[in-house]
Amino acid sequence: MDDSHAVVVGAGIGGLSAALALHRRGWRVTVLERAAQAREVGAGLTLMANALRGLDALGLGPAVRRGGHAEAPGGIRDRHGRWLSQVDGAEMTRQLGTTALGVHRTTLHRILREALPASVLRTSADVEHVESDPDHAEVRYRGTDGPHTLTADLVVGADGLRSRVRAQLWPRHPGPAYAGSTTWRAAIAFPEPVPTAISWGPGAEFGMVPIGDGQLYWFGALNAPPGGHAPDELAALRERFGDWHAPIPALLAATPPGVVLRNDIHHLAVPLPSYVRGRVALLGDAAHAMTPNLGQGAGQAIEDAVVLGAVCVGGAEGVPAALAAYDEQRRPRSQAIARASVTAGRYGQQLRNPLAVAVRDTALRLTPARAALRGMARYADWRPPAG
Repeated sequence: MDDSHAVVVGAGIGGLSAALALHRRGWRVTVLERAAQAREVGAGLTLMANALRGLDALGLGPAVRRGGHAEAPGGIRDRHGRWLSQVDGAEMTRQLGTTALGVHRTTLHRILREALPASVLRTSADVEHVESDPDHAEVRYRGTDGPHTLTADLVVGADGLRSRVRAQLWPRHPGPAYAGSTTWRAAIAFPEPVPTAISWGPGAEFGMVPIGDGQLYWFGALNAPPGGHAPDELAALRERFGDWHAPIPALLAATPPGVVLRNDIHHLAVPLPSYVRGRVALLGDAAHAMTPNLGQGAGQAIEDAVVLGAVCVGGAEGVPAALAAYDEQRRPRSQAIARASVTAGRYGQQLRNPLAVAVRDTALRLTPARAALRGMARYADWRPPAG
């Protein structure tokens, strides 16, 4: 391949996955990260079968599996601990070829970063302007030593929920919208065995995911106005969830002060009409930020990256056709999952009417486990492009 050059804006999980996918296809890649250090902020995540297949395609599946925890059978409970729906791990493996995997975000980020040459990443690089025409793209950014301009054959906007690339090239898009819930997260030391599970109460949920090496990721979510905070977030959580079933009180008791992250949940409520402008492609949250209710945010970013690498195999000359194929393959699926995630939240964590909650819980208890798993599998049953 000729010296095809791609600039990736953003060094999160999606951006690094895209950089690796292109690097493996022979592209010269530059990753621009605004922060002084490339690191993933957050606690843990669940990688479904689709995300694991994507990481296998990038050559990182074994390393990620070693760094995480294959999820034990779990499911959905009510706030008193009664099971509403349980996942059969063996049946999940039969249907999808693998169980899900819990992993710390920093572990996945480190594995991705270490798979790339160190020279690829430029930190403290604040992108100020991106422009594109049919023949090339240009990125202007400011580093610690002043302004720089890069010419590229391809620019990947992987700069997250509040993407500057999206705001600049899609100026009429309204941007992120508040989804109606706020969430708290932490990763803690908790060596006791715990099933991967979500518990629902009226307008609330609490989830727990083992992530390997004696670590556990927990999260809580509530219906709330945006912009809220408490002087002591952990104390506020103990007040709200302290009377829920075991081991929730024990998890909160084992959480050190100061490690709890609180974030309002935002998403792209208005879908983009395209993920492509000229030689610029959006990826991950920049393209389709979604609520976390289906656990597919990172998985969809990884899928984006793998498909982008596959369609760009022809190098610089084939970029226009490659990006048209990328948009055609990725936009319908990722936007459908984003819509489904909002719906899952409305009928799950956000549901608060007592009668509606009772009807939902009864319906879940009466749904055969295999049928419930089939419903989940339709989002996780994805395979990378051949070749």
